[in-house]
Amino acid sequence: MNKTIRRSAVFTLLLVLALLVRATWVQFYEGQALADDKDNRRNAIEQYANPLGNIIVAGDAITGSAETTGDLKYKRTYTDGSLYAAVTGYSSQVYGATQLEGIYQDLLDGTDLQLKTPLDTITNKRADPGDVVTTIDPDVQKAAYEALGDKKGAAVAIDPTTGKILAVVSTPSYDPSQLSAGDSDAWTKLTKDADKPMTNRALRQPLPPGSTFKLVVAAAALEDGLYSDVDAKTDSPNPYTLPDTTTELANENASAPCENASIRVALQYSCNNVFAKMAVDLGQDKLKAQAEKFGFNDESQDVPVRAYTSVYPSDMDKSSTALTGIGQFDVTATPLQMAMVSAAIANDGKLVTPHMVSQTSDSDGNVLTNYDDSTDTKEIVSSSTAEQLQSAMQTVVEDGTGTNAQISGATVGGKTGTAQHGENNSQTPYAWFTSYAKSDSSDKEVAVAVLVEQSDAARSEVSGNGLAAPVAKAMMQAALKN
Repeated sequence: MNKTIRRSAVFTLLLVLALLVRATWVQFYEGQALADDKDNRRNAIEQYANPLGNIIVAGDAITGSAETTGDLKYKRTYTDGSLYAAVTGYSSQVYGATQLEGIYQDLLDGTDLQLKTPLDTITNKRADPGDVVTTIDPDVQKAAYEALGDKKGAAVAIDPTTGKILAVVSTPSYDPSQLSAGDSDAWTKLTKDADKPMTNRALRQPLPPGSTFKLVVAAAALEDGLYSDVDAKTDSPNPYTLPDTTTELANENASAPCENASIRVALQYSCNNVFAKMAVDLGQDKLKAQAEKFGFNDESQDVPVRAYTSVYPSDMDKSSTALTGIGQFDVTATPLQMAMVSAAIANDGKLVTPHMVSQTSDSDGNVLTNYDDSTDTKEIVSSSTAEQLQSAMQTVVEDGTGTNAQISGATVGGKTGTAQHGENNSQTPYAWFTSYAKSDSSDKEVAVAVLVEQSDAARSEVSGNGLAAPVAKAMMQAALKN
């Protein structure tokens, strides 16, 4: 063999060896990354090659799968999609998946390792999909959705004794079925809609809670011993001048008996002077500590959908602290958070971790994870404080600002709120109502929070009692009836 041929052979051999090394590298080291690449069409084809698992409400599937004519063989379908959109989110062949659809995507499409048998693992076969069983009560969900109607708002209901979330509603809503097959026109319309129908207002839009936050202030005052009970007179001049300013804080009802009013009377008439002064007397640190016990400033509030953080601020002057006492300044809360406040008070001061998934199961119905058995319970306030706040909240509903929430055959306690909106309150205020109800004839009980962000009511008619309390009443009646 001459020198030229020998060199060519060696060079060719080196090229073959380099090719083999590269092929081995790609196959064994880069193969999984390439397989998992979001632009790999085969993944989508495989994901939608079979029907998906379902999301279950009260034993019935509120999702399904329908066969298509494209290479993505199945698309997601929804039963009463607009009613449950704030629970399910959407699963789209083009736009991905959100909320329960996104959190449990692997379970629902059969790729979750919990679903695989040893043989499936060896052969890399996709398992039959599993299901997600929710805690949602369809009657409470429907009651909230229908009562909110055309209003822009949200509502949450919780069973105080178990932490089960019975309803999560956000309006205006949307039908996730519109997005299943990737309809670009529907996507554009929904994302550009000024009312933001795909925003989950119940969990992911914190707003000033207004006077509903006075429950937190009252809890802090009783726990701290600033006042011995809800009927003790407070040191509350009326009008109250914000510290270091000349600004007098007005009450909505100028004739209400708010001067030096007790906590009960101050909640009954929603006296701003009492709770602004109380916040200053407590100081921001004590008030913040109590708010955080209820769940404010928690950046990892998962139900399992991650809820946006409800905020009680820090580093304020006394004037700003006074405003936080009436749920203004930089205080924000989601309806979930305010439902948690009422739930803890109703449950004798103990908050059971709220959750809206009861369990996950495989295709044969075998339970994979039972979330009802893994909830935590924390003491937020003492049972004595909770009992006194329950009594004061009952006064609000019986003979105060929350009479529209009264229910025959049930003990109801609540708190209204009207929060300023816009610079100098230039826009329509937010209407809030948070409450609890206990059946007089059974052990059923429920805690709710309702926010009406916008309605067709005249500005002068916007109030927690007028707009939000009737929604809460409908939800509580549905929860106690079943």
